[in-house]
Amino acid sequence: MQRVATGHYEITTTAGESVRSFVPDPLPPHPSLDLGGQGQALKDRALLACGRLDGVSALLPDPELFLYAYVRREALLSSQIEGTQSSLSDLLLFELEEAPGVPFDDVVEVSSYVAALEHGLARMASGFPLSSRLLREIHEVLLARGRGADRMPGQFRRSQNWIGGTRPGNARFVPPPPGLVEGCMAELERFIHADDDLPVLVKAALAHVQFETIHPFLDGNGRLGRLLIVLMLVDGGILRQPLLYLSLFFKQHRSRYYELLDEVRQQGDWEAWIAFFLEGVESTAAAAVDSAHRLLELFRSDEMKLTGLGRSGTSLRQVYASLRQRPLVGIPQLAARAQVSFPTAAKAMERLVALGIAREVTGGRRNRVFAYDAYIAILGEGAEPL
Repeated sequence: MQRVATGHYEITTTAGESVRSFVPDPLPPHPSLDLGGQGQALKDRALLACGRLDGVSALLPDPELFLYAYVRREALLSSQIEGTQSSLSDLLLFELEEAPGVPFDDVVEVSSYVAALEHGLARMASGFPLSSRLLREIHEVLLARGRGADRMPGQFRRSQNWIGGTRPGNARFVPPPPGLVEGCMAELERFIHADDDLPVLVKAALAHVQFETIHPFLDGNGRLGRLLIVLMLVDGGILRQPLLYLSLFFKQHRSRYYELLDEVRQQGDWEAWIAFFLEGVESTAAAAVDSAHRLLELFRSDEMKLTGLGRSGTSLRQVYASLRQRPLVGIPQLAARAQVSFPTAAKAMERLVALGIAREVTGGRRNRVFAYDAYIAILGEGAEPL
């Protein structure tokens, strides 16, 4: 099938120089997609992997427990692609108010991503549609604090941006002129909600490229474009819980990712991009299922260490259950969550340390913080700073 560029160029003047900015055609692609037998097989495997992930989350003692840590892992990975240098432990420490010494700007950026995702999911759960308005709301939360707070949070850009290079004239890619952004986003919203026969996974793949091409905000486009994927999968009923994130796959295949975006724009090769996207969905979902099973095995193994401890066993199990909910925590928070006294929580935590389940990480005598190292290690795989 003969493919051509998926948009046209507008010639504008920015900062006194002529600029060619790319304006994408509305979705869906024309001519229609031709996924072929291999593409259909990829789609089926990706969908099956998503189903397994949705099912395994129900096996966890508390699905919210896995969701809490997994969302934070995604926030970390997505922000790392943009250049932050935080770790999962940094973020969990930051969320403990008394924990000192965490790199502020980087971790605020990651924390804001968590808040943005949670805001979007809560709004959708209340019946608010996935729309340009909701994306602007999420963007406002995403850039509310730290770097980017002065980059028009919650508003479409009113000036020209670009990707790569020092100015639009020597950039690798220049998105649409600001006057066309709102119209392009309205078209994207119409596509997302169109009653067509495109599978949800394919629509999410197409919408992600379109959003990245429009680049509607001055900052935060990459993070919000990756968030759009999971929001569409939840909205489309592929996942009940937001547990599928492609940031690690994109991080591991950054060069190919950018090459494929360019090939879509210049040559209309949507099929190659969709194949890459579906491979990412399948491998990412399979990895998340593996993480969930390993967590279950970890919990079973550590719970076995808590048997036969007499009367102290009850409070110890309560404290251990709270540590599973927050794998990096101080004694006051632990006591409140386990609904036991401070001395009881402290004594139980000392026992968990002796059993090799927990570790004290501050080295101090006051405001001590304890980590469930094995849990954090499983969730932190691949989330090391670039």
